[in-house]
Amino acid sequence: MKSIIDNLSKLFDSRLRLGIMAILMVNEKVDFNSLKEHLNASDGNLASHLKALEKHELIVVHKQFVGRKPKTTYQTTDLGRALFKQHLDGLNNLIQNINA
Repeated sequence: MKSIIDNLSKLFDSRLRLGIMAILMVNEKVDFNSLKEHLNASDGNLASHLKALEKHELIVVHKQFVGRKPKTTYQTTDLGRALFKQHLDGLNNLIQNINA
């Protein structure tokens, strides 16, 4: 029998990872400082969650120099978009079936 939580992914259990993916789903690319500001996260905490998402190939990292300053931006991959959409669908299914 299929559970109502089967489509939920452990990759998005963290509120920071959920927030990162939500922001990246509606923006083509987002820089580190913008993510940090929107999520009210520390550098180290945000960096570790970004690294985990990158490791699982859910996001890609773009590094460049703007003038003499390094700028790092992040973007979702096709896999990341698909898995996050599946996770959101799973959450929606859970909510709709909680009293069923």
